[in-house]
Parts: sequence; C-alpha cells; structure tokens
Amino acid sequence: MSVPVFVQAPLVRNFPVFSLLITVGFLILAQRLNQQPHTQVWGDLLVGFTWTWVAGSVYWGWMRWEPFLHLPVESVGLPFAFWGIWKGRGKIGNFFYLGSLLGTVVTDIFFYLVDLIPFWRKLMVVDEASARPIFQGAIAQIQTSWGISWAIILASFLLVVGMLPLCSQKLHWWAFSGAVLSTILVDGLFWLAACAA
Repeated sequence: MSVPVFVQAPLVRNFPVFSLLITVGFLILAQRLNQQPHTQVWGDLLVGFTWTWVAGSVYWGWMRWEPFLHLPVESVGLPFAFWGIWKGRGKIGNFFYLGSLLGTVVTDIFFYLVDLIPFWRKLMVVDEASARPIFQGAIAQIQTSWGISWAIILASFLLVVGMLPLCSQKLHWWAFSGAVLSTILVDGLFWLAACAA
C-alpha cells in the first residue's frame, strides 16, 4: 500500500483524470485475475485496492482543499464492501478496503485532534516552493506534548488492530491487517518527508 500511495500522490495532483482512468485498467485486470483459480486471490485484493485508488483519485484530484470531504469520499466503497462481505464475496479485497479506510479514519482523527486542518488547507493551495514553512508549522504542532501523546495513542491502536488479525489463518484478515499496518508505515514516511522539508 505504501508504494502506491507515493505513486498516486504526485500522479493525481498533476494528472487527476489519468489517475481516475487507471481505475478502469485495475478493474479489467482484477476481472481477469478473478477468472483463474491460481490468481483469484490477487484479483480479489486488486478490487479492494481499486476502491482505495478511485476514492483517492477523486478526493486528491478535485476536492483536496476541503478536509471535511476526505472521509465521505474515501468511504465511497463502504456499502459495496459490506454487501460483498454479507454475501460472502470478495472478502480479501473488501477487508483490505476496510483496513485502508480504518487507517484513513485514524489518521484524520489525528489531524483534527492536533489541529492540523489549517495546515492541510494551506498546503493544498500553495506551490511546492511555498510549502516548507507550512510543513514546519505542522511539525511544530505535532511535536507538542498533546501531538506526541495522540500520535502514540493512535499508532498503538493501529498496531494492536493490525496485529491481532495476523493470529487468524484467513487471508481476508491478513489483507485487513496489512492495510492497517501500512497506515503506520505511510504516515511515518509522510512525517519524515515533512521533517525533511
């Protein structure tokens, strides 16, 4: 998950329509993988990944300046994921999507609790050359006792929620776990990138 996020972020910012159209390619590939028993697991996983990709393309391409729309847009696949789980279809992909969404929810909660939303809004309207002081302000906000405390609490929550499903032998729980744990990796890499800015 972390590699696609770092590929999608610059792609969707510069070419949002192209990023959205890639979704069609993912769905075609997922359909083909699902038709073969030995690749069906990968097709299933790719369907779940596609939900995260299309939501990310829509939000970061056209709505990124409004943080309050982030979770509603990212949740676009939620009814389909619940329906699939209820019907016993596509469990691996649906659980992957749910794990990704949970990670997004926790990350957004952190942004609200630590009052990073003003920095988010500013970053979405400036060019790269003007982003450095905004990143530095956000890092200063995070490095308070309040920010560090919430980072530890929420990262610990994600770690526990991500590790527990690994006790299961079911692949859909492993997909969920991988998506949740990748949130910690992605958020950590973004934090390092902000510190380096």
